[in-house]
Amino acid sequence: MRAAYAIAAMALIGFALTACSPGRVLNLATSSNGARVEKNIAYGAGPRRTLDVFAPRDVRNAPAAVFFYGGSWQNGDKQTYQFVASALAAKGIVTIVPDYRVYPEVHFEGFLNDAAKAVRWTRDHARHYGGDPSKLFLVGHSAGAYIAAMLALDDKWLRRHDMSPARDLKGFVGISGPYDFLPSNDEKITDIFSTAKTESQSQPVNYASGKRPPALLLHGTTDTTVYPRNSTELADKLRAAGSPVEIKLYPGVGHLGIIGAMGSPMRFVAPTLEDTAHFIRVKSH
Repeated sequence: MRAAYAIAAMALIGFALTACSPGRVLNLATSSNGARVEKNIAYGAGPRRTLDVFAPRDVRNAPAAVFFYGGSWQNGDKQTYQFVASALAAKGIVTIVPDYRVYPEVHFEGFLNDAAKAVRWTRDHARHYGGDPSKLFLVGHSAGAYIAAMLALDDKWLRRHDMSPARDLKGFVGISGPYDFLPSNDEKITDIFSTAKTESQSQPVNYASGKRPPALLLHGTTDTTVYPRNSTELADKLRAAGSPVEIKLYPGVGHLGIIGAMGSPMRFVAPTLEDTAHFIRVKSH
């Protein structure tokens, strides 16, 4: 136990040094339980349009999850989040982690289009890895949770790839997601979303109407990077619209700890992995 806490302390230091990115140290400590791993598969043109697949061994018709990482829509890479994919694969979930273009190369339409394209790739190729394309989930942390929410709630992004959230998604998991954050005092954030006709068109909370895929929203109560009200407000809107939604607030957990808790040395911080995997298992049936 003492060794586990020592590793966790190292991971937390790694988090502090890497700003919004989970520490790479967790990749070394988190087992994929022998998953088949294929990296740098192109789903589009360019270096930021590749993805990694973590497929559990000897599975058939397993649920498939696309995980979108955070980084303020300005940075991040799939390599850093192997620990998330490994953890989910060890739970029997075929897990895909795509890179996507970020600002200033693109504004918000660019990374949402990339994400939708990665989801279409997953639906088309899930069976090759033992996944069932009819059991498709989106999972995201921070800026990645925004992406997952927009794809699940605003029909137009998946529609461009001949998909529909209602038809093609079994659900989405938003971890510490920003769903209602404009106007912003951050000039870069403002510019990323400046290409929307109105601020409201870029905010997931404004698409929480009608029947939407089931949602699980996870947030730490001490998150000062993305305030918990983002999740509580989206949950209220979805519930009022008659869409199935669960929300779990983890006491004393912050913005980085909640995703770091996917890694085996830090699972004492929050049940992020167990709650995510349970939701996916239940909604797959």
